[in-house]
Amino acid sequence: MVQLGKFERYLIEEFFDDYRAGAMTHRTFTRRVAFIMGSMAAASGAMLLVGCTPEEVPRSTDPMPTPTPSSSTAGTGTASAGAVPGAKSPLSVPEGAAGLTTATVRFPAERTEISGYLARPESGAAGPAVLVCHENRGLTPHIQDVARRFAKAGYAALALDLLSREGGTASLDSDAVSGALTSAGAPRHVADFAAAFDYLQGQDFVDSGRIAMNGYCFGGGITWQAATELAGLKATAAFYGPAPDLNKVPAIKAAVFGVYAERDARITGAMPSLRDALGATTVTHQLTVYPGVDHAFHNDTGERYNETQATAAWNDTLAWFGQHV
Repeated sequence: MVQLGKFERYLIEEFFDDYRAGAMTHRTFTRRVAFIMGSMAAASGAMLLVGCTPEEVPRSTDPMPTPTPSSSTAGTGTASAGAVPGAKSPLSVPEGAAGLTTATVRFPAERTEISGYLARPESGAAGPAVLVCHENRGLTPHIQDVARRFAKAGYAALALDLLSREGGTASLDSDAVSGALTSAGAPRHVADFAAAFDYLQGQDFVDSGRIAMNGYCFGGGITWQAATELAGLKATAAFYGPAPDLNKVPAIKAAVFGVYAERDARITGAMPSLRDALGATTVTHQLTVYPGVDHAFHNDTGERYNETQATAAWNDTLAWFGQHV
C-alpha cells in the first residue's frame, strides 16, 4: 500500500489542485508525481490517494518518465542584469539595482559544500539578515528577486539552492525538482539552513544576533520546521506552508508570522489547529488570512498573483521583522 509523507502529500495535492484548475497538464502532473514517488506504480497509488479518478491515473506498468535537460537559468551561476522574467509586482528589484550587491556564495554543510544566492546592501555595514527558502520549483529568478527585495529593505538575504548537492536547480528537469526535494527530505533541508545560519553569523555585514527566515509554499513548510529546530532565529515568516508537527510547537523560540490565503482550503483549513497549539504556548505569533486570494498569491510570476494582497503580506512581513529582528 502506498503511503505518503507530509511533504509528499503536500506537493502531490498541490499539483492535483493545479491540474484540476487547468494550470497544469495531465502529462506534467503525472511526471511530477512519478518523480516524487520513484515509480509509475507508486505514482498511480498516490494519485488515487489524493482523489484522482481511475481514468486519470496512469497504468502502473507504464515506464518512468525520462528526465530531460533543463533550460532554466534559475541555478547558482552568475545572474544577468535586468528585470525578472514574468515579474508583475511593483516591488520587484532587478538584478544590478543600484545600492545592492549580489553573488553566489558557497559554504560547508554536512561534509559537502552548498550554495545560495546572496543579496545585500552594498554599504557592507553590519545589519539584520534573512534566510529565504524557495518553493517546490527550486531556486528561481523569482526567489532571487525576493532576496533583492529584502536587501533593498536593509537585510542581507541568503536564498539557498536546496538542490546544490544534485548539481543545482538549473541542472534538473523542471518536473524532477519537486521529487528531488522530497527525496532529500526535510531534515536535510533544515540542516542546510542551520549551516547557512552559521555562515551568516560569521559575516562582517551581519549583526549575528539578528537573523530571520522566510519561505514560500514548500519553503513555508520548511520555515515552520526550521522554527522548531533553529533556536537562534529571531523571527520567521512562512507563506502558506504546511504546519510543523504540533508537538514541536513549544520548542519554537522565534517570533513566528504565518501568511494564509482565504481560498486556499487545503492549507488555511488546517491553520486553526496550529493557532490553537501556538496559543497554548508563550511563543510570539501572528497568523493572518488574506482575503479573496488563493495559494501562492505572492508569486508575481504566477497566475494566482494578487498585487493588493501580495503587497500587504510583504509589508506585514517587513513590519514583523522590523519589530522582532
